[in-house]
Amino acid sequence: MPDLSPVPAVVDHATWHTAYESLLAEEKALTHAADALAAKRRRMPMVEVPVVDVVGADGPVSLLDLFDGRDQLVVYKHMAHVGRPIEDQCHGCTLSVYSMHEPSYLNARGMSFAVLFEGPWELASELRDFMGYTVPWYSVADVEDPALGADFGEWMWLLRRGDRVYLTYRVTGRGTEAMMTSMQIIDRSVYGRGETWEDSPQGWPQPFGPSGFWRLDGRPVPQWTRPGATPVQEHAHHHHH
Repeated sequence: MPDLSPVPAVVDHATWHTAYESLLAEEKALTHAADALAAKRRRMPMVEVPVVDVVGADGPVSLLDLFDGRDQLVVYKHMAHVGRPIEDQCHGCTLSVYSMHEPSYLNARGMSFAVLFEGPWELASELRDFMGYTVPWYSVADVEDPALGADFGEWMWLLRRGDRVYLTYRVTGRGTEAMMTSMQIIDRSVYGRGETWEDSPQGWPQPFGPSGFWRLDGRPVPQWTRPGATPVQEHAHHHHH
């Protein structure tokens, strides 16, 4: 069956290069604007957060332990849908964490990484094991602090000074897309994300709604397209209680 999706105009190399140079000038301007914004981030004040206990594989530990001897800690705050099976856990969160699968480059810059999970440790442990995550996970289900205990689905940057901890920066909503390598690549492709909110040429395929990206053939993309994913039935026995 032929693919009837429209395609961009086909031009000769010189015409294409002219269009590319025009776009490149705007992309460089965007890069410089992002650098200026990053400079403002480095001048932001910070706010102290309490040194709470979080629950990991070995039980409760201090937030200080998550720094693993480093001055900086980046955390991703993973939503939980308690009482729901693995495939119904937050798809965006799954993708977000999978994008930070290996933090050794962060470690080399003096930064540690951890996931703070909204739900109980039992669910955190099950989801972490199923996805094959190697990064440290902790439950903050019992933490009531407004910074550490609310607004899940965000990244937070923490700085340690002695036994005190400070929040220096956070991203929520679409700000989290900066961490998702796959999204950065998709955004530069000819059809983009194929989501209905995007400004694309007339007739461009847009099979996905704003969050439709997360399902493929009815299955959650982030949980099920990774290598070695097993059928959901193999995990169903965990959920009879």
